[in-house]
Amino acid sequence: MSTIRFTDLALNLPATVPFVGPEAHMRAAGRPFRARLGANESGFGPSPKAISAMQSAAPEAWMYGDSECFELRMALAAHHQIAPENILVGEGIDSILGNLVRLMVAPGDAVVTSDGAYPTFNYHVAGFGGELHKVPYRDDHEDPAALLVRAEQVGAKLLYFCNPDNPMGSWHSARIVQRMIDAVPEGTLLVLDEAYIEAAPDGTAPALNADNAQVIRLRTFSKLYGLAGLRIGYAIGAAPLIAMFDSIRNHFGVGRIAQAGALAALHDQKWLAQVQAELGAARKMLSEIASDNGLHALPSATNFVTMDCGRDGEFARKLVQALMARDVFVRMPFVAPHDRCIRVSAGPPADMAVFAEVLPQALREI
Repeated sequence: MSTIRFTDLALNLPATVPFVGPEAHMRAAGRPFRARLGANESGFGPSPKAISAMQSAAPEAWMYGDSECFELRMALAAHHQIAPENILVGEGIDSILGNLVRLMVAPGDAVVTSDGAYPTFNYHVAGFGGELHKVPYRDDHEDPAALLVRAEQVGAKLLYFCNPDNPMGSWHSARIVQRMIDAVPEGTLLVLDEAYIEAAPDGTAPALNADNAQVIRLRTFSKLYGLAGLRIGYAIGAAPLIAMFDSIRNHFGVGRIAQAGALAALHDQKWLAQVQAELGAARKMLSEIASDNGLHALPSATNFVTMDCGRDGEFARKLVQALMARDVFVRMPFVAPHDRCIRVSAGPPADMAVFAEVLPQALREI
């Protein structure tokens, strides 16, 4: 039998994935969830106009999507008042992160991130042989000053910073983020993940300067636009950096239906505003549920609420398991001291009512 010759790098990687998907959990349990509150999807759904556009595009699914995502890029450029050459559309932020790491990181290259931040970025860095340098959070926030110091110390190729933050829901003001952008060390690219920016208060995102060659900003249609199932996001960066993706990206990775849905969703800002209002009410409801059950809801600028259980990681893990046993899907941060918390997506009133019903039962059990 022939030997399959894997690379040494692949052979030494752990056989893990960043997240176990909700469908896998349901298959293991043999039944559906009553409330799906662990993946930070938008239970409020996509714009009806986006649904209509996707239905209209469905008969054309026999054709590949436009490899340049031309119409969507033009619309995004107009929306952000920047040039289309500054925009890359890809199969969600996760795919763009993977291609960015492939472009920038060779085996042994230093990359800086926060300890406990979005693990898919770390997954990509490990997959291309990069060396991760992690900086602790400070008061449940990523620490911009400490991240910059570490990037300078190790000569980081990439510096990953998520604002608003996953998994804590915290955020920094536009003023602080702009100071961070201005202070990025020479030779380091700041990866500013703004997946949750539509859920954040005004004054969170600094003004766009798409020609700054030391920052790339990542956004998505997966969160408040309600299109997580399409896997479509985009990057904003200097034109020479965006152009480099053409040498390695999957040119036909974004399908016709996804492009049509995202384009219609972008044009329906009235629907987005409605979702933002419903999200605000859901976050308030989750805060009240947490308080009623002796937990502390951390302030959130995202579409989820992180709840401090007031104990340790073992307690929080037991609580997650007890909720899952009652068919309520939630997640929790992985790294101490954040693993004292659970993380609950903000959703429609029916989902919030299920969580309110089940949480005290789970707490009594453990």
